[in-house]
Amino acid sequence: MSRLAAGVVLVTACEPSLDADDPQAPVGEDVGMTATAFLSVSLDPPLVLVSLREGSRMDDLLAEQPLWGVSVLSESQRHIAGRFAMKGRISDRLLFEDIPYTRGETSGAPLIGGALATLECRTEQTVTAGDHTLVIGRVLSAALPSADGGPLTYFKGKYRQLG
Repeated sequence: MSRLAAGVVLVTACEPSLDADDPQAPVGEDVGMTATAFLSVSLDPPLVLVSLREGSRMDDLLAEQPLWGVSVLSESQRHIAGRFAMKGRISDRLLFEDIPYTRGETSGAPLIGGALATLECRTEQTVTAGDHTLVIGRVLSAALPSADGGPLTYFKGKYRQLG
């Protein structure tokens, strides 16, 4: 499968508050994960799919948080993809620290500035598939924040540029 080129996205979500009934309770942390197994499933209704390693932090989070975001990374955002793909990485809060982003109006998820496209999604269905969870999300909003550059791709174990 390393011979199949794939686009690279950053999947993001915000952990729910520790106590939804208490407005003074701390807000949850932002979480991000680089994914190359992401695709469009349907145009009507608009559905996308992302594959998450079972038991990963994002898999656990999306099991309780139905709203999430996707940023389609450009070729100039390789450093972002690498940062959120690290195993044993530091706190996600620190990973977002110097990356420009806005909060999705619907999901509250961080949407990366300069991405080729951003989506806000709500989980419609999950499917266990081997050691992964396939999360199918309904697209609630879509935007094209940047038209600059080409897509970041992943091929033969490395991030690449087209052309």
